[in-house]
Amino acid sequence: MPLRDSSSGLALRFGRQALGVAAARELLLSYARCMTAETLPLALALGRRLAAPLDAACDVPHFRRSGVDGYAVRAADIAGATPERPARLRVGEVIAAGDVPRRRLTPGAAARIMTGAAVPEGADTVVMLEMTDAPERAAVGVVVGIRKMLPAGSNLTPVAGEMAAGERLLDAGARIGPGEAALLAAFGHHEARVLRKPRVAIFATGAELLNVDEPLRPGRIRNSNSYMLAAQVLEAGGEPVIMPALSDDAAQVERAILRAVGDADLVLTTGGVSVGDRDVLVELFARWSGRLLFNKVALRPGSPTSAAELNGKLLLALSGNPGAAFVGFELFAAPVLRAMLGNKAPVPRPFTALLDADYPKGSAYPRYVRGMIGEENGCLRVRPAGMDKSSLMVTIKDADCLIVLPAGGSGFTRGQRVQAYPLRMP
Repeated sequence: MPLRDSSSGLALRFGRQALGVAAARELLLSYARCMTAETLPLALALGRRLAAPLDAACDVPHFRRSGVDGYAVRAADIAGATPERPARLRVGEVIAAGDVPRRRLTPGAAARIMTGAAVPEGADTVVMLEMTDAPERAAVGVVVGIRKMLPAGSNLTPVAGEMAAGERLLDAGARIGPGEAALLAAFGHHEARVLRKPRVAIFATGAELLNVDEPLRPGRIRNSNSYMLAAQVLEAGGEPVIMPALSDDAAQVERAILRAVGDADLVLTTGGVSVGDRDVLVELFARWSGRLLFNKVALRPGSPTSAAELNGKLLLALSGNPGAAFVGFELFAAPVLRAMLGNKAPVPRPFTALLDADYPKGSAYPRYVRGMIGEENGCLRVRPAGMDKSSLMVTIKDADCLIVLPAGGSGFTRGQRVQAYPLRMP
């Protein structure tokens, strides 16, 4: 429903009520909708998330499989075998991987077998080549000495030893990593039904912005935030669409953003959300035809971070300061994108570490510091990635975590126990 604000944004600009980080994130996640599905060749689906669960269509393995190079034998025939008194067995067959055994193993016989090959009927154990006195290229008719006794079942995988037909192979939302790709290929899935990547429209606002290919001019800066956010979108699994930078004209901003809301799955803006006279996102929210979710969050940096919804689509308005925009994306946009991609745990788990440097600044709100993870004497440590100012971008490239420093106090000292969030999630 429309916002009812007769003061043309003044109340929204100066009368903001701060929402906690966790509450703001949960509110955003309540509007995150799973993407529709698409079918891709398996090679192109790597790193994507499954749209539906998959069950095993057959047993794996579907034959008894040797786990080593050696000899298939009967455990009863090698009982009591030692290096001094090896059990002597005659080789009746040589079985390579991919071969089908031609005969059943009889008492007193062995079969030379390769890793991954089918174990013949009658055999219940495979002895490693190193535990025999036979030449590596033993032929049919050769007598092999087995120098160690092994229990039945050694070095072979039974039928369905890994997975039985009908068992759950992968759950919906599972990310296709190396292990998942191997499973899909093993079960004949040359295609995968995966969730479509969310399209994310990225707008930077401000008359001071230049395109990256333009020469610098007095008082102007190049639009770096859009490219930073695009990289973050890619890392979170989305498809970034960098839009032309917007001026400080409220009408132009409104037209462009409303058009993007119709085309994209998520809209990100950077800049224009503070209390300045030209912070046009505040004016936009004053007449927003959807729902304003929040326009202030209890955190540093980036407290003016705002969010709104229209027709089921989210607009997340981040600070224009690079450091604050980076932090705001990791705290709010990244979890939303992961949820849209079916991740059941879209928020990274915090870990505890020791602060590895003094941090002299206190804050009325919890502070999320771009940090680096290290280790000393077996203890996990974190330290700021550099000078911690929201307007600085040079420390962003070195950050691999966000250090959480609680509100209040006059600062923090080296050795204090703190919580931190990793910036990379599988």
